[in-house]
Amino acid sequence: MTNELLRHIASSRLPLSFHRREDIEQVRALRAQGLVIALVPAPTDPLSMTGPAEAAQVLALTQKGRAAASGGLHIPVASSAPEDAMPTLARGAGPGFDRAPRPAASPAR
Repeated sequence: MTNELLRHIASSRLPLSFHRREDIEQVRALRAQGLVIALVPAPTDPLSMTGPAEAAQVLALTQKGRAAASGGLHIPVASSAPEDAMPTLARGAGPGFDRAPRPAASPAR
């Protein structure tokens, strides 16, 4: 179902809003996977992470999202991810990540 929604988003004019709870959860999952840039509602009760979801708005597809929508990338079925889940890079996962940190700059005199 998430693949279908991603293809729908890719073929639509953006920004695109979703109001059904199921669609909002799917947009939240697509965002957590780094496939779309979207505004999703924050929970109204932060302690229980619940509350009414009004709407989600997809602003753009990422390059990864475009590849997935065109069939070049398989999207695994994701369980509902926390709203603020963002992809993380492991040490050495990209250019510059395997180097030692630079020393702090000395103050100007």
